[in-house]
Amino acid sequence: MKVAFYTLGCKVNQYETQALERLFTDRGHVLVPFEGPADVYIINTCTVTAVSDKKSRQTIRQARKRTPDALIAACGCYPQTHPEDMKRLPVDLIAGTGDRLGFVELVERAWTERIQIPITALDDALKRRCFEPLPAGGLEGRTRAMLKVEDGCVNFCTYCIIPYARGPVRSLPLPDAAAQARKLAEECYRELVLTGIEISSWGRDFQDGTSLIDLIETVCAAAPDCRIRLGSLEPRTITDDFCQRAAKLDNLCPHFHLSMQSGCDATLKRMGRKYDTARFAESVRLLRQSFQLPAITTDLIAGFPGETEEEFAQSLDFVRQCAFSAMHIFPYSRRPGTPAAAMPGQVPNAVREARAREAAALAARLEQDYLRLWTHAEVLFEELQDGLWRGFSDRYVEVRVQSKENLHNQLRNVQITAVENGWLLGEVSNLEKE
Repeated sequence: MKVAFYTLGCKVNQYETQALERLFTDRGHVLVPFEGPADVYIINTCTVTAVSDKKSRQTIRQARKRTPDALIAACGCYPQTHPEDMKRLPVDLIAGTGDRLGFVELVERAWTERIQIPITALDDALKRRCFEPLPAGGLEGRTRAMLKVEDGCVNFCTYCIIPYARGPVRSLPLPDAAAQARKLAEECYRELVLTGIEISSWGRDFQDGTSLIDLIETVCAAAPDCRIRLGSLEPRTITDDFCQRAAKLDNLCPHFHLSMQSGCDATLKRMGRKYDTARFAESVRLLRQSFQLPAITTDLIAGFPGETEEEFAQSLDFVRQCAFSAMHIFPYSRRPGTPAAAMPGQVPNAVREARAREAAALAARLEQDYLRLWTHAEVLFEELQDGLWRGFSDRYVEVRVQSKENLHNQLRNVQITAVENGWLLGEVSNLEKE
């Protein structure tokens, strides 16, 4: 089969698409661009916001219009939580967030045997108890590989539907994580990203006292020549012990994405978050005490139900206090079935959007302040774009250089010559970083 993929959403979805790509190619199928003709179109969907739902629906309809006779398969979080929506879309195969090998086999059967469609293959995510192993990494040409180490979440924040889509916490065992890390290093990846739905919960299901820092130490040791980058962290993960042990790991990227969502304690309480601003600020202090110029990034939801102008102003003041190096800003998205959707004080959409723009403007100023701190950087180059080689430092700062060399997948020292809007311009050293 000629199979085309389209992925929406988070790094976990990207990882799972890469795993599916490998599963299909290992079985003799051919990957083709999503924008062209294909036998099978697979849309790996997202449902974190209403916009994600809309994009998922649009992509499914586009695929059907492009090749009317193709098999259209949807998987991921949107079908898992909105199966009734799927029935109104031109989809032949509906799957969720589990049993990826079974999904591959169903696609093959639906195409080769022309079994009766549409097919629905959904389980109850909340009853899952085992981590599903999938092939790590991706196909040739990539410099950075994602290593999924955890699935599921039991935080049940009042705005979030993902626990219902992904189920409880399941963790990749330490020996398996080490083996996958070694394999990816042997395949010449230069950076591994530990990803999951809530990686701070890694190991909770083992009930043996192991925690995320044990996993990080194991992966760093298994792939000593790879940069190891962490996915999003719950702020309470950052403790004295975590920082002391993490700071000893030479290949751990000093880039920490702490999920904040609000800088106002009253709003955090309505969100069902398990920390307050004082605990978050303590995490920031510990990281800056333990690492030199760490990149501390975060998320912010603007216009959560009940958020007043005063509470929003408190959030912005807290953002200034933390001086984040980069932020993801989202206007609150009402998700039916979550407690927040029924809360009083729903903020009008226009106000949510305006607050998001104001927060984004502040975030951009803070990002420029952080970029100005750099005079040189060690950069892993990924691609040639618009005549410039583009890559990222260990702090996940984007750096671009002009070079006649092929810098793909090379780790090079770069002298910074200019600060642009959201990225750095530089000149590459003649010596490759070994």
